[in-house]
Amino acid sequence: MKTNEDLQKDVQNAIKWEPLLHAAEIGVTVNNGIVTLTGEVDHYSKKVEAEKAAKGVAGVTAVVEKIMLEYPSRFATTDNEIAANALKALNDSWNVPNDKVKVIVEGGHVTLEGDLAWNYQKEAAKNAVAYLAGVKRVDNNIHIQSESHNEVEKRQVEKALERNWSLNAEDIHVAASGTKITLTGSVSSLYDKEEAGRIAWNTPGVWSVENELIVEYDYSVVD
Repeated sequence: MKTNEDLQKDVQNAIKWEPLLHAAEIGVTVNNGIVTLTGEVDHYSKKVEAEKAAKGVAGVTAVVEKIMLEYPSRFATTDNEIAANALKALNDSWNVPNDKVKVIVEGGHVTLEGDLAWNYQKEAAKNAVAYLAGVKRVDNNIHIQSESHNEVEKRQVEKALERNWSLNAEDIHVAASGTKITLTGSVSSLYDKEEAGRIAWNTPGVWSVENELIVEYDYSVVD
């Protein structure tokens, strides 16, 4: 079992391990598995990487990201410049179909809209713009509309979960309704929850995934 102090040290070490991050920039507090990240960074990508690092630590059940973003004045970028760079980045990404994603930029906040056939394309679109200069936040509002209209087979998803070495598929329950997948049950980490959701999204014909998995960890409240 981990105490709050143990988990705090593990998250801090995970952040230190990321080359992009300076540990001094980011504060970490822990309360019964819930990790809160604070501090100030000079690039949106650092917020993304800090949150990702925290989610990968065993015992973390939720992450609250309160990191402030302040770009140095020498890196000031207008919304028009961000939009142009975002469109170029999307066109350069071979995982994102051309002319399928609409970009809206307001005050450095980028919103992505449109319809794509696969969730990995949606994630690729977000990754393409998240590391651009001047970006303060990315809202990924792209919808998934699979080219297949057949009902998803429950067993397909179950087999895919069973093939993943990091998951205990016996504790994950799959329900399929038309093109929708619902995951219930329990996993031992926030990483496993997101990994199970990613696998479900990769199933041919899936239009939506409801990830209701609960993160259960043998966690000590004694500091």
